[in-house]
Parts: sequence; C-alpha cells; structure tokens
Amino acid sequence: MATEAAVEATHEYLKPINAKEATTEVPAEESHVNGTAKQETSQTSTTTTEEASTKSDVESKEAAKPEVKGRHPGVGKQTILRTVGLMEYILESSVYPREHEQLKELRLETAKHPWNLMLSTADEGRFLQVLLKLINAKKTMEIGVYTGYSLLATALVIPEDGEIIAMDINRDCLNVGWPSIEKAGVAHKIDFREGPALETLDVILADEKHHNSFDFVFVDADKNNYINYHPKLLQLVKVGGVIAYDNTLWNGTVAMPAEELEEWPKYVRQYQPFILELNKFLAADSRIDLSLVSIGDGITLCRRVV
Repeated sequence: MATEAAVEATHEYLKPINAKEATTEVPAEESHVNGTAKQETSQTSTTTTEEASTKSDVESKEAAKPEVKGRHPGVGKQTILRTVGLMEYILESSVYPREHEQLKELRLETAKHPWNLMLSTADEGRFLQVLLKLINAKKTMEIGVYTGYSLLATALVIPEDGEIIAMDINRDCLNVGWPSIEKAGVAHKIDFREGPALETLDVILADEKHHNSFDFVFVDADKNNYINYHPKLLQLVKVGGVIAYDNTLWNGTVAMPAEELEEWPKYVRQYQPFILELNKFLAADSRIDLSLVSIGDGITLCRRVV
C-alpha cells in the first residue's frame, strides 16, 4: 500500500479540490440568525389566515416529495445516511461502545499518520468482525494492511489457533499499529508477508495445502490489481468462503458524471475505471454470490459457490 503512487495520491487527496469544496455551506434554515430573521418573522405575523393555510398546504406537498429521484422506483427514499449526525449516531451507539481498547488506540494513532485516509472505517471494522463470527472463520488472508486496523479487528475475533496471512508492499505502515496488536495479545495469529501481493499469492498457491482452505479474504490494496487477484483467490478460498473487496464505491465516483469526476484528485480519476471494471466483472461471475454493501467506501462480499 505504501507505494510512491500512494504517497502522491494522498498528498493530492489532502488538498482542497476547489474553493467550492473547501468552503462549508451554511444550510438555508440556519442562515437567518441576525436582525433579518426577526424582521421576516415580524412580516409574517401580518399574513392572513387564508394565506397561511395556502402556504401550509404548499409546504406539506413539498415535504411529501422524495428528496432524490433515481432511475429506478424508490431509489433515494431509502438512502438514510444523509447527514454527519446519522453517521455519528451509528458510531456512538453500536461501534465505539464495543470497540476493543487496542483497536481504539490503533485508530487514534493512525489518525496522526499522513496517509490516515487509508484507514478502514470503524463501522466497517465492526461489520467485518460480526461477519467473521457468522461464518466461523479460522483461516483468513488480508491483502493490503496499512497500519493494521482491519488486521487487528480480524485477529481479535478468530479463534486462538486461528491464522491470518497478511501481505503488503512493505512493513513501514504496519509498524505504526504493531505495538497495539502485540498489546492485544494476538500477534501470534498473524503471518506477515512483505512484497508484491501477486507474487506472494503465487508462492502460497505453489503449496497445495492452501488450496480451498481459506474461510475469508479481505482485499484493500492496489485497485488496478483487484481483478487480477480474483482468480487466484478463488483457488484459495473454500466453497462457502468469502472474499471481501474494499472501496468498491470509490468515493461515490462509480455513479458520477464525467464532468464531475474531473474535479476529483488524479488518483481518484486514475483508479475509478478499474473499480468499474471490477464491479461489472464480479456481477457476471457465476462462481460467486455477491453483495455490494454501502458501508465505508463500499465493500463487495463475494461468497464462493463452486
């Protein structure tokens, strides 16, 4: 993960895209907080009963309209994460209260790192932990570990004799989170392999004992190679096992018009076609069941069926 391209991409990401995006827009209902609001309130007090009734009817009709109209019936009505407050509610009500002490420690330490945007979100980490318990995962793999938040989340819930083969281009970022992993008492479950993931996968595939043996694989690495990892991973994960590909909504750009995409940083534009290609490929792959879950930046769960 910690490649030169990632460094360049991160620096670009941290810059404001344009003046419009760098400025916080005040909602209309909060903009009248001075004498103007009082004046308007005074003026409305002279409104007749008939006018007030008409205005009320109009407002009721406006409120009844769906906020978003999509290409398919109902799209937009059930999209509930429209405010920061809702995201904070999820974190504060069901994620942070159950977040392991060392996971929190690692998350806060990673927040100081210059590439912290690569951190898996806490709600996604919690989601993965519940999923791992549901499938009784024991032998897992992680491609792209960064500072180790999702790696630690996995290690905490698999059995004491469970195993995670983890890989990344180098160990520099993982060293940030390794003290927390050791403190949590789960470092013995992790077999870290340093180097390019495609080469590491070939080494693992050379040993037939690994074929059809993994319960779960989490992929959060170079997006252009997701589609190249897939056939190799299908040989390693068992029937009924799950491969999870992270960032499959790619900042929402998978559904973004070309003119809007041009306003995004270079690395977002660069990798968006690879995510689109992957999503299309996975949707047509009869060897798996799949679900693209809108949590974090999107995570596609692929359950091997043959």
